[in-house]
Amino acid sequence: MTGGKRQKIRFQRPAGAGDRAFPPQGEAGAYADVRPALLPGRLEGLRALTKPGVRGWPEVDAAQALLAWAMRKGRVRGDVLDLTAMGGLLASLPGVTLRAVEGSAPALAALRAAGLDPVAAVPGDNLRERWPERAKTVALVLAGDRGNAYALAQVAWAHACTPPGGTLYLAGDRDKGYDRYVRAAGTAFGTGETIARDEGMRVARLVRRPGPTPALPDPERYEAFGVRVIGLPGVFSAGRPDKATAILLGALGGLDLAGKRVLDLGCGTGLIGAWAASRGAEVTLVDGDLQSVRSAAATLAENGLPGEVIHSDVDAELGERTFDVVLTNPPFHVGRGVVLDVAREFIAAAGRRLNPGGTLVLVANEPLPYEPPLRALGEVRELAREGGFKVLQATRAG
Repeated sequence: MTGGKRQKIRFQRPAGAGDRAFPPQGEAGAYADVRPALLPGRLEGLRALTKPGVRGWPEVDAAQALLAWAMRKGRVRGDVLDLTAMGGLLASLPGVTLRAVEGSAPALAALRAAGLDPVAAVPGDNLRERWPERAKTVALVLAGDRGNAYALAQVAWAHACTPPGGTLYLAGDRDKGYDRYVRAAGTAFGTGETIARDEGMRVARLVRRPGPTPALPDPERYEAFGVRVIGLPGVFSAGRPDKATAILLGALGGLDLAGKRVLDLGCGTGLIGAWAASRGAEVTLVDGDLQSVRSAAATLAENGLPGEVIHSDVDAELGERTFDVVLTNPPFHVGRGVVLDVAREFIAAAGRRLNPGGTLVLVANEPLPYEPPLRALGEVRELAREGGFKVLQATRAG
């Protein structure tokens, strides 16, 4: 898969973030640290925690900020089910008892640090076991950047979680399909209106009438590199292999993985890990996104391949596991922001997890400056460069 326009990547630090958006390489605990989020002035008196990997970091997500403002202005009180709790901002609203739900491992770490007891869940999960009586108020930030199917799955989930007569506060980005998704929500809920606007962000308030919940979108399916992939809504490259992953796997055609312990770090749909398993590797697949973990597990099952899939903030849940090979197409976006902390932590994790003489192979956009942290791991080679991407290999000293 070659050719096409090269991607232009702009690195933008949030106002007031200083150097925290790009912490010095090797700074102890920089990635794992949970800290207070930077809040806009209109949220004075509220608080949230955050860390690298949480949407909006080091600030709060802009749509969630407007959501909190609108709910405070509306004097919302009592139990609130927050299906996208991020760093727990809504828990600081006066009189609110938050039921926090998240699918992001970094966000779950922030919520626990805030003293909350979050539920790890994704659109479609039944929350009645944890909370048998549904909250009368539900909050949700649309992740339009994750695609139409995922946002519609969020809307269906919110509908299932809201009792008849209950209220949904729905926030999103006008440029990421907010109007379309609010119309879909309005069809299901029966009534509602946009109550807050700030630049591109919007918040709607909808009251649910009795009626059936919309069906969840079906997963996508495709075959690539001999693997049948199950792509759940919202998972990166759910419908087809992305160019970078294709270039990575193309560059690894001659790699002998038989009997090797291989880590697919940031596994997404599980294509890389399943490919390695099909070549005789003993594989562990890891992702911080719970929807991706379930997609990868479904991909392994679809192909009858062995392997373990773990929901983890980088390698936090890997215990004492070590590996001979780490393969990764590391993320550099969290929501709409370009943030290198997660990718740098991927490289640091490889340093912690690779056996002596072990190999890390990653693919990245050409402009991304991964070579310096890779050199701290070991000798670096460039295996391929095409279509605006590069495949880099670093071998840990024996």
